[in-house]
Amino acid sequence: MFAKIVKTFRHRKRSCTYRRSVRHYSYLHKLTVPSGTLPKVVTAEEAVQSIKSNERVFIHGIAAAPRRLITAMTNRYKDLKNVEVVHLHTEGKAEYADPKYKGSFKVNNFFVGANLRSAVQEGRAGYIPVFLSEVPLLFKRDILPLDAALIHVSPPDKHGYCSLGTSVDVAVTAVECAKTVIAQVNPQMPRTHGDGLIHITCIDKLVEVNDPIFIREREIPGEVEQKIGKFVASLIPDGATLQMGIGSIPDAVLSELKDHKRLGIHTEMFSDGVIDLVERGVITNEEKKLYRNLMIVGFCMGTKRLYDFIDDNPLVHFLRIENINDPSIVKQNPKVIAINSAIEADLTGQVVADSIGNKVYSGVGGQMDFMRGAALSEGGKPIIALPSTTSKGISRIVPFIKQGAGVVTTRAHVHYVVTEYGIAYLYGKNLHQRAKELIKIAHPTHREALDKAVRHEFSDLW
Repeated sequence: MFAKIVKTFRHRKRSCTYRRSVRHYSYLHKLTVPSGTLPKVVTAEEAVQSIKSNERVFIHGIAAAPRRLITAMTNRYKDLKNVEVVHLHTEGKAEYADPKYKGSFKVNNFFVGANLRSAVQEGRAGYIPVFLSEVPLLFKRDILPLDAALIHVSPPDKHGYCSLGTSVDVAVTAVECAKTVIAQVNPQMPRTHGDGLIHITCIDKLVEVNDPIFIREREIPGEVEQKIGKFVASLIPDGATLQMGIGSIPDAVLSELKDHKRLGIHTEMFSDGVIDLVERGVITNEEKKLYRNLMIVGFCMGTKRLYDFIDDNPLVHFLRIENINDPSIVKQNPKVIAINSAIEADLTGQVVADSIGNKVYSGVGGQMDFMRGAALSEGGKPIIALPSTTSKGISRIVPFIKQGAGVVTTRAHVHYVVTEYGIAYLYGKNLHQRAKELIKIAHPTHREALDKAVRHEFSDLW
């Protein structure tokens, strides 16, 4: 099938130079300009033969992780030495990080997922702390030059354009910068609108697959998450532009917004929770100043219902992450409500979101990008939402962060902190006032201990 499509473009080589002159149109970039060089349609095993020892390979992230190419590359471990693999978090098995392949592959994560958490914590894989909006700069500035990019795309349309599907984010820049582009082309990958278009002639090797996209089932929010959702929803005005993540707390918030009006979406990621609000007419994007009437996102992950929703849907535009997360862009929309989570927060407002002590758990991601952007937005609100305790009953609001833990959002950037016990508004408050506000929303069994822990620090003011 794809070989036939490639063949139809052989006669179009002469017209490719003309298309180079139209880059200035919206969403056109290097990858949308036909190169005149047609890709080879090969097997996954043949495709990865071009990867050499001591090279750096980018892997398409999240639900778009190209499983066939990953497996084929890993199976070449006996032929390869010191191949560096870089990516955002990926779903599915990260077999290249298995201890038995030490020496063949080394892994660097811009964001740590569950499949590589133990490898990072055990020192078998690396973690690069970086704002999500700045990951593309690592490729553009040749700080991390890329030899190859393994990607997962939708089939080409009649004009030869594939789509990066569910994960556009940093992948566009990675593909632009990579010396060799190897694509797994899959009819089950949603075709998405926006920056993720890539012309078939910008791909070096194509591998045909017909595999399901990774499914993430919706989490049912528990009682704690529902209470948090109600408090957060009370902070969201009609006409707000929302940024949220994926998980039970974002879903709980979205479930409380059914009676809101004229909401917009400008976020690095979303999941199934937004669909009901679109269908109810709650999300209309009509009050956004930037990308009005459009839902803006970098990547998504969810159920088949979500993938069907984004497939060829002109309402949803997937953009480069630097065109979404840059605070100078975020702030252009009014009433930006940024909703982010945390592992723990101390009584001055410092937020730990990527580690438990010195054990890396996730990553910096886009939290600071949007916390700052929302703070600068007219009527915006940067919100940290977290349960008051862990599943073991340990307080997440602490006098001092754990030794070795990383502060992702500084106390100067935090405005609102929400738990199931209420809302603490910290902006404009001094340190002892912040401590008092945060103790009020801590779990009741921990409040006395927290009070005692900080009483000495603020003995003259307490």
